[in-house]
Amino acid sequence: MNAENQNKIAAAKKAALEVLLNNSRGTRHGLPRTAAWGYPEPYTRDLMLAILGVAVSGNSNLIASYRKVLEKLSETQSEKGHIPSLANDKEDRGASDTTPLFLLGVGIYRKLLGDPPFLKEAVEKALLWMEYQSPTDQYLVAQQPTSDWRDEQWVLGYGLFVNTIVYSYLRILGHHKRADALRKEMGRFTISAKKMHHYVHEGLVLKHKPYYALWSYKVLGSERFDLLGNSLAILSGLSAPSRSRKMITWIEKECEAMEISGDLAVDLPPNFFPFIKPRDLDWHERYSSFNLPGDYHNGGIWPFISGIYIAALVAAEKYSLAEKKLLELTRIVSMSRDPELEFGFNEWIKAQDGTPKGQDWQTWSAALYLYAAHCVENRKTTFFEEMRNETVYKDD
Repeated sequence: MNAENQNKIAAAKKAALEVLLNNSRGTRHGLPRTAAWGYPEPYTRDLMLAILGVAVSGNSNLIASYRKVLEKLSETQSEKGHIPSLANDKEDRGASDTTPLFLLGVGIYRKLLGDPPFLKEAVEKALLWMEYQSPTDQYLVAQQPTSDWRDEQWVLGYGLFVNTIVYSYLRILGHHKRADALRKEMGRFTISAKKMHHYVHEGLVLKHKPYYALWSYKVLGSERFDLLGNSLAILSGLSAPSRSRKMITWIEKECEAMEISGDLAVDLPPNFFPFIKPRDLDWHERYSSFNLPGDYHNGGIWPFISGIYIAALVAAEKYSLAEKKLLELTRIVSMSRDPELEFGFNEWIKAQDGTPKGQDWQTWSAALYLYAAHCVENRKTTFFEEMRNETVYKDD
């Protein structure tokens, strides 16, 4: 990478750190903000994913601030082990991803602090809660629609994203036997027949496609592509190296086709595609107000997801492609809705024209930029290397 591009990345990293420090103290119990202006609340899922960037920042103030979030979550955790959607509000319940993200966040902090017993009681309660989320009393966990980060999109039953987080926390917390069993269940094919036989169990692998299904449950499912879930599958080692390489090739070819068709104006994959359109069977009336094709969860470009995709490219040893995508992400995070900002770290970008549409100075946008840059510079995916090393791959 030439000196000019290195300077661009250095400037963006500096700005990302400033955003995180600015957002590190909010209006609710002194906990970090989700975004500087639009979201002063401490949303659990955003802050737990942001831990990746905070942990590699080396900034002691940030690290202490996010430790405080984890400790607060252990206090607001329900009696049965569920983690709330707002870190300061124990009554804000119902999310499917907050508890697994909390477990992953604690696992990262245990590594960071060198403190294996950190929040031991809360972790044990959360692990038990997650075991009860399996309808078959096995390993795949299920969810209700709009209960994960896609709060304006339906993911029913066994969602890919949540199960990749479950797999990741099992690995980082040392529950390798259960992680192996979950990976085996996910490795089954989705059910394509109209009838489900009692001896057949669904999984998340799609026939003739290199990526995992967005979700599946009995004879139902979605073959639309989830960038976040599939990137985490690569990063964590859930996806075998051969599958990961094929998946990345497929993603890039699909993006080239979308650029030609006018559906993509940015050199980064949409969070979700093909977009759901009004006449499609999986279209919901509410999408016309919040989730139009190429917008928000229905195909918007989310910088935090782009950061995880770049980390996945490093995990797959696609170093040149990772550098290229990091430079494009550097361009994207400079854009903002507020023209006074040098770096916007906006929430999401419209796919068809590349304009920022969400909140500026979004915490996870800044944090995952730092993590992506760290991975590219070091050719190493901190916290995920050990997960992949613990996985035994067969011919899959």
